[in-house]
Amino acid sequence: MSAAPSWLSVRRGEAPLVVSLPHTGTEIPAEFESRLVSPWLARKDADWWIDRLYDFAADLGATVVHTAISRTVIDVNRDPSGASLYPGQATTELCPTTTFDGEPLYRAGGEPDAATISERRTRFFEPYHAALRSEIERLQAKHDRIVVYDCHSIRSVIPRLFEGTLPNFNIGTNSGASCDPALTSMIEAICGETTFSRVANGRFKGGYITRSLGRPEAGIHAVQMELACRGYMQEPLGAVAEGQWPTPYDESYAAPMRTALTRIIEACLRFATVKA
Repeated sequence: MSAAPSWLSVRRGEAPLVVSLPHTGTEIPAEFESRLVSPWLARKDADWWIDRLYDFAADLGATVVHTAISRTVIDVNRDPSGASLYPGQATTELCPTTTFDGEPLYRAGGEPDAATISERRTRFFEPYHAALRSEIERLQAKHDRIVVYDCHSIRSVIPRLFEGTLPNFNIGTNSGASCDPALTSMIEAICGETTFSRVANGRFKGGYITRSLGRPEAGIHAVQMELACRGYMQEPLGAVAEGQWPTPYDESYAAPMRTALTRIIEACLRFATVKA
């Protein structure tokens, strides 16, 4: 078996839980960066500090799969066919050409063509998903149930994508198709015991990772958690400018959210260890 690429990390655990970190990466290979409008704009929509927020997961025995590549290069949580996950609603593509706010990412004529997109799929998308599938298969040999927990965050106010202010916790289970309703209920109950707002299968119902991997009938239960950034970082609501975003990670500010997320991850582990 060939060695994993340097941008892909897999920290193996033995618990029946795979934690996916698909959007925390900020690496952009030089051959792509030279075509972009600005390095900051290309990294603006990263899931900032999510890897730090969930860094306790490995200590609980979870397997953590992480890509260091920026979602601007390729979004490993989009359908590789290019089909929209949210037909009729604004979103970004497999290889995004705009920010969430609609700003162009590429200089005129620099947008990725079909050949470039295909090359990026082979180089970055497919290895990430192969790693997820491999770890799920490894853990299925030991456990009756596996939970795949896909970690995300997004700015709280983005009028192009959604109206108003996003709830703090956005739980996505592909409208209930990707996991047992009992797991969703456990997660919602924990969120309900906090001061944070929550919704299940609202604007964000789970991306390609959740939708493609969640097979409750086969013992694989996939959940996407989309956090509004203000819950764990000092977020200026509305439009942001270079030098203003992202704000630094503040452990004390993030502590209440991190406590709730620890309880949620522990609940996922309890759910997975109960005999189906």
